[in-house]
Amino acid sequence: MIIRCDNCSVSLQLDESKIPSGNFTVRCPRCQNMLRANKDHAGRGSATAHQLEENKPAPADPGSAGFTEKESEFQINNALRSLLSALQSGTTALDSNDDKSEKPRRVLLCLGDRKEEVAKLLTGSGYKVYIAQTPAQANERLREGKTELVIFSPDFAAEFGGAAILQQKANAMYSSERRRLFLVSLEDGGTTMNAHDAFLRNLNLIVNTNDIPQLPLILNRAVLDFNDLYHYLNKGMGLEPV
Repeated sequence: MIIRCDNCSVSLQLDESKIPSGNFTVRCPRCQNMLRANKDHAGRGSATAHQLEENKPAPADPGSAGFTEKESEFQINNALRSLLSALQSGTTALDSNDDKSEKPRRVLLCLGDRKEEVAKLLTGSGYKVYIAQTPAQANERLREGKTELVIFSPDFAAEFGGAAILQQKANAMYSSERRRLFLVSLEDGGTTMNAHDAFLRNLNLIVNTNDIPQLPLILNRAVLDFNDLYHYLNKGMGLEPV
């Protein structure tokens, strides 16, 4: 039986005689990611990375069509502000002068029933929105390294254990990688912006579904606080804020 790691894409050859029937897990020898797979009664196997015939990145929401123009405008305005600041101060170095509250951001939605509602809300607020249907699509989009915000819910691709796979991926990250991923759980029973609960669950933010109408405002506030927390670390390492 051959399965493919949904984190590093390495193919693993498993001994059929040692594979139990039903669901099982196996650790990837390359990246140490835990893979969920199953073997049916006919002996056929499947893995989370094989949910699609081809692992394609989560597609962008059509409402995000104007994001490129917004991002270019932000970069140009930021460069002009930096140049003006340098001229006024008489320095030769151009300091970054990002207005983080206006920075256009990419967000990956890994949601169930609420995905259309949240996508419409965030695209209207200037986000570049990608919508994943499976963990494989989410993983392929994250592998590009351009999407730093992920919003998921317990009902995301439940038949594939989608929410658990995303949480597992975050838990397996090195600290340097985890700091570049802003992970948000959208759930019915959570308390919005409960920092203690989020910390215990290795999340950056929890948002109750009743607060979806205020999601852009909540995200903006939380991400600004997150960037302030890592401001000096990012500056010392030459990294852009999330």
